[in-house]
Amino acid sequence: MKKIFGLGIATGLIALSACNSTPREQTADNIEANAEAVADNLEDAADNAGTPTLEDNLENKADGVRATGQNQADDMRTNDPDTNLSNGI
Repeated sequence: MKKIFGLGIATGLIALSACNSTPREQTADNIEANAEAVADNLEDAADNAGTPTLEDNLENKADGVRATGQNQADDMRTNDPDTNLSNGI
């Protein structure tokens, strides 16, 4: 019973910590998650590539997508959308 109670408290605390995220932080997290998903798909395609050159190109694209996603997410977290249009808002 104590384990179930402890698990319930831990789950509740995790849920509460997620509520403290700002919409901006959630958007940045979504940007990162989307970029990661696209990069993963590119890497899967690279694993099935017929030539080493194509494999390298796809892996490089995956790295670029991850870097771009990270940069956009960082920009979303650090720049004020009302005063800095570099983040596209």
